[in-house]
Amino acid sequence: MAPPLEISIPTTSVYTPPADDDTHKSRKPYTLYNLTIRLPLRSFVVQKRYSDFASLHSELTRQAGGVPPPCPLPAKSWFRSTVSSPEFTEDRRAGLERYLRAIAEPPDRRWRDTPAWRAFLNLPPAGSVSVSGLSVDGRAVGLREQNMAAGAADPGTWLDMHRELKAALHDARVALGRRDNALENGTRVEAGAQAKRALIKAGSLLAALGDGLALRRRRDLIAAARVERDGLDKLSSSMAVGGGAAGGSEGGVATASDRAALLGGGGGGGKQSMSRPAGRVLGGAPLPETERTRELDNEGMVQLQRDVMQEQDAEVEALARIVRRQKEMGLAINDEVNRQIDMLDKLNEDVDVVGRKLGVAKDRVKRL
Repeated sequence: MAPPLEISIPTTSVYTPPADDDTHKSRKPYTLYNLTIRLPLRSFVVQKRYSDFASLHSELTRQAGGVPPPCPLPAKSWFRSTVSSPEFTEDRRAGLERYLRAIAEPPDRRWRDTPAWRAFLNLPPAGSVSVSGLSVDGRAVGLREQNMAAGAADPGTWLDMHRELKAALHDARVALGRRDNALENGTRVEAGAQAKRALIKAGSLLAALGDGLALRRRRDLIAAARVERDGLDKLSSSMAVGGGAAGGSEGGVATASDRAALLGGGGGGGKQSMSRPAGRVLGGAPLPETERTRELDNEGMVQLQRDVMQEQDAEVEALARIVRRQKEMGLAINDEVNRQIDMLDKLNEDVDVVGRKLGVAKDRVKRL
């Protein structure tokens, strides 16, 4: 029996439809729920509205002989909107996630065996043939690829898919290391097959992520992941090197240095230091993600840059006001010092006059 689907709704996004071409009137935005569906060999994202869930509930009840699903669908509200109320959005997201899991996880399969359920999740029909976990039905594959690309357009889902990509590459790296260290042929074949499945999953995620957010720092992440995946694929295609076999440089056969670099095997700090040149690299790696940039898309990054520039302008203006105050205080101190100097000069003149008068008085006293 196939393992149950892993369904979650980690994030939501607000979508604003384009204006009507005939009336040129703007349409109301609505909330999309990003469903992350994990299959044994791949994962993808499906975006659905609340009205899609309501239609699914009606179809499941009808196709299951009038029996509704075990978990009730969150009720519709006529007074609150998920677009303007984050609390209501979170409550509905959690309720819809419980609704889907109540159908996907219990042993009772009457609802998840219906065509409505598989169509809602963009799964292939129950009787379709699959190869390596991927349906050969072109329409089903196309729908899933479209939904993965749509999910990659959301910042939060993009990061979830990128973490899944890194996990797939890690699994492939571990499987290849186990294959090269195995002594039995059956173990080597099984480990190689596991590596191939992980690389197929990584390739599909790379294709979706590459069409997602076009931010420079994330393009660099995808480029690094693509290089790593290509290296692992080259290593997977090569034959496992035994104890005395030479890892020559022919065609697609990976060398010992390639395996050490990809699998993290020995070599110490010297080889690691050779992978990155010393000194400053101009236009090199992007800045790391922060809490402010992690959930932003292209427009959000532009707005963040504008906000940072406005904050810097405000700080420069505050600094300019402080400098002007310091200048005014310096000018006032200079005026006060000049006045004190003038007063001291007048005091010196008075002292000189008094001294001359005392001299005259002494002369008179001597004559008397």
